[in-house]
Amino acid sequence: MRAPEEAAPFPFSVPAVRTLPVMAFPTPITFFVGANGSGKSTLMEAIAAAAGLPAVGSGSMAHDETLAAARTLGKALHLTWNARTRRGFFLRAEDFFGYAKKLAADRAELQRELAELPARYKGRSTRALALASGPLSNSLAEMERRYGADLDANSHGQAFLTLFRSRFVPGGLHLLDEPEAPLSPHSQMALIAMLHDMAAQGAQFIVATHSPIVMAYPGATIYDFDATPVAAVRYEETEHYTITRAFLNNHERYIRQLLTDTTSDPELP
Repeated sequence: MRAPEEAAPFPFSVPAVRTLPVMAFPTPITFFVGANGSGKSTLMEAIAAAAGLPAVGSGSMAHDETLAAARTLGKALHLTWNARTRRGFFLRAEDFFGYAKKLAADRAELQRELAELPARYKGRSTRALALASGPLSNSLAEMERRYGADLDANSHGQAFLTLFRSRFVPGGLHLLDEPEAPLSPHSQMALIAMLHDMAAQGAQFIVATHSPIVMAYPGATIYDFDATPVAAVRYEETEHYTITRAFLNNHERYIRQLLTDTTSDPELP
């Protein structure tokens, strides 16, 4: 994958995009790491647009105005494939709330239509009622099989994991933007196990994350977007690892420094 040669207004003005080198994805799981605003989400959205992946929550990326810049960048990217796939999806954590509510609304509509059928088919045969209710019942059963009886009733973290279980597909390309946002540390480890299981079935993942737990997956490719240009790094070289490790090894000192000196950042490794 190569960046366009000429810089332009946003998103091409983002340093990570402006200086983007050829990037390889040699492992089933690749992490994009870096500070907020470093460009990792911008590039991920552009890859999703260039790959033609559907976006969870908004469906086709072609009609989502919040992804207009990503579509522009996506058209300028050159993607090469060992095995082309259109299976998979793109997910931004912030889109999940709307997606869960849409599923709940669709489920309620199916239930409403089923409840109204007996009155609408009053006086007609049992067979006619069964034929009319069959497709609705099947749709409702399939929805509940994939997402449970009520996805919106789960905790945000539980609902995220349920969505991943239902939507990850073997051989698919899955782009996840900060999937750890609603997940507890234990659930983040459950996500790692899911990624591992699907990678063994030929799936590929590109994950933008701030979680030192998630990015610890062994053998993953890690791209640091705080570097100029973007560069591959070892897990132990990431700021997320060094800061978290230093904090946990001496958290009292860091907290004390934060509480007593609010004019500057704590001294970090």
